[in-house]
Amino acid sequence: MFTKHTSKDIIGTKSHILDGKRIVLCITGSVAAFECPRIARELMRHGAEVFTVMSFNAQKIIHPYLMEYATGNPVITELTGKVEHVALAGDHPNKADLILIAPATANTISKIACGIDDTPVTTVVSTALGSDIPIVVVPAMHESMYKHQVIRENIEKLKKLGVWFVGPRIEEGKAKMADVEEIVNRVIDILTKPKDMKGLKVLVTAGPTREYIDAIRFISNPSSGKMGVAIAEEALVRGAEVTLIYGRGTAKPPSNVKLINVETTEEMLSAVVNELKSSKYDVFISTAAVLDYGPKEVVDRKTPSGLKEWTIKLRCLPKVVCEARRVDPDVFIVGFKAEYKISKEELIEKAYRKLKESGLNLIVANDVGLTGRGFESDTNEVYVVDPEKNVVHIPLLSKRDVAAKILDIVVTQLAKQRAS
Repeated sequence: MFTKHTSKDIIGTKSHILDGKRIVLCITGSVAAFECPRIARELMRHGAEVFTVMSFNAQKIIHPYLMEYATGNPVITELTGKVEHVALAGDHPNKADLILIAPATANTISKIACGIDDTPVTTVVSTALGSDIPIVVVPAMHESMYKHQVIRENIEKLKKLGVWFVGPRIEEGKAKMADVEEIVNRVIDILTKPKDMKGLKVLVTAGPTREYIDAIRFISNPSSGKMGVAIAEEALVRGAEVTLIYGRGTAKPPSNVKLINVETTEEMLSAVVNELKSSKYDVFISTAAVLDYGPKEVVDRKTPSGLKEWTIKLRCLPKVVCEARRVDPDVFIVGFKAEYKISKEELIEKAYRKLKESGLNLIVANDVGLTGRGFESDTNEVYVVDPEKNVVHIPLLSKRDVAAKILDIVVTQLAKQRAS
């Protein structure tokens, strides 16, 4: 007999970041199940061993033989005297490292939230919840089902229990399963990131604000919100409880944050103040590109086209970080300072002045005039300055990697502050 399935030859061919990790891929009865072989194979290429559990309806979409081929392991299609759910997810030394439900139907999500165990998938997940195994749910259903109040309540209930959600993508009237790459990256994050922010409450602002000059026209900036979203994602996978106050950015916010959508500077300021007053946050990270100036007067109609000249007077808008410090003198505040095509020395000097004037604990400065460092880019290069004017240079990296290095500094500084 064969001792090793040939499909396992791909394990570790991309990276070894998941070496030694045992992942249970639970499949339910959605047509999105056709992506499951790809999900399994990508996890394996990063070093993981994948075991498959299928609900009865999932077996009507794809055959268990396909998943046995994809993973090189037998597929669990029913629970027997071998107590497969306990073998995979019971509280013992050989339990799985993570349970991934992809795709997860509305039916399965609601059953898990209500503790109903009538399929191999729901029983494995209930066992995992009792064994403190990380659980990742990837919803897939019609949009109308996803918007159903009871489904939304069940999703929120599971989030409060510590269950992770990835996606969905809302397209063509459907809440489609997240992309394979997004699913795999989230699993890697959960299994490999340090949990050094567990127990911390983190407030993040991201994206641009707008200031209207008439009923339809506004002043804004090209911020995408990518940097703030990256910080929120990084804080989440490191164990923090995250609230994201989000302007009109284009980056997709993570699923497991408390999300507050705003538009204007006043709305963002009000949301920050309300959060700091109503809940005790450990860290406030102000990445949002908040406008410094807005129209002094706003007309509630469309200004006629064809004017030869239109003079608009601007007024100074309140500073969010300054108000945050006034509301909560103890919260650890990280500000951001964007400048345009100036020297490194001048950039650091201006950032340091803002840090002192606003009572910040750290400030992150970057030059948005440089290629790959500005608004809408996927990369960034920053300088992190502390109250003693110590400077940490983070070179050009992906915004997610920059976020990780910024939070490394935040965690270190917080520990020093609390030890003193």
